[in-house]
Amino acid sequence: MKRPSIAVTLAAALLALLPTTAAADVTYPDPQPVTGQRIIHDPTVIRLEPGGYVAYSTGGVIGARTSKDRIHWEDAGNAFAAPPSWWYEYNATGDPWAPDISYRDGRYWLYYAVSSWGSNHSAIGVATSPTGLPGTWTDHGKVFASAPTDSWNAIDPALVRADGRLWMSFGSYWSGIRMVELNPRTGKAAEGATVHHLATRPDAPYAVEGPYIVKHGRHYYLFASYDACCAGVNSTYRIKVGRSTKITGPYVDSTGKPLLEGGGDLLLEGHGRYVGTGGQSVFRDRGKDWLAYHYYDAEDDGIPKLGLNRLSWQSDGWPTVR
Repeated sequence: MKRPSIAVTLAAALLALLPTTAAADVTYPDPQPVTGQRIIHDPTVIRLEPGGYVAYSTGGVIGARTSKDRIHWEDAGNAFAAPPSWWYEYNATGDPWAPDISYRDGRYWLYYAVSSWGSNHSAIGVATSPTGLPGTWTDHGKVFASAPTDSWNAIDPALVRADGRLWMSFGSYWSGIRMVELNPRTGKAAEGATVHHLATRPDAPYAVEGPYIVKHGRHYYLFASYDACCAGVNSTYRIKVGRSTKITGPYVDSTGKPLLEGGGDLLLEGHGRYVGTGGQSVFRDRGKDWLAYHYYDAEDDGIPKLGLNRLSWQSDGWPTVR
């Protein structure tokens, strides 16, 4: 091993004598306090039209939580009483992942994925409800699917409207984040829809997934989870963001590096007991944006729990959490 020079050694000693505030380390806010049923994974949250909140997540038959105040959460069972039969084409247990809830045209829309670990034999489905509450959903089948011959993975859906059109971003590993246009009447992929490529990274296994796109000002902001989830305190999930003036990209970070070339500004990563922050979504509440995500609690056996933080926008347009 190469030994440091005397000058380097002296510099290190002098730095050690400086106040710790001189280190200027990046710090991240803790999630805002929540109570009740906090266990959750890949949360999607919405404020319901009559008031109150519902969150859906990976686990169960799309696990549900409800809240009156966004602070105290109650277990509300599952979105469905039983898995629709077509789910079993994609895994033996009828296990759905990573839902996304939205409201349009007088109905709530719930998108979700069915797949198996390490496979891109996957599909995204959709259901609708008049209230958005568990037990009221009607499933409408497949929206979009991928096969082992495809270079993308049809999981982790998220909806966004842009210029009067409806789009769905999705993707996990393989070639990263993709997007297709949807038919707004059916909520399914438009016939002959182009599969746009939004983000990836140069290093296999291309560990970027869980996209979510938000319009702010003249830009569309793409949030995604990078690195590894689902390993408790060994998870390395973190949330990055890029932006574009067009919904289909190209998305770049604040330095101008394209997300298709591994770019992305780090928005939130694990710190202290809050390990592996990711599986994010964004929801609007009383004119303010909120970031919902899960973290693995290092002080509670790595159990995944709900994280909520205000999403604020700086003068240069880039988001920050608080």
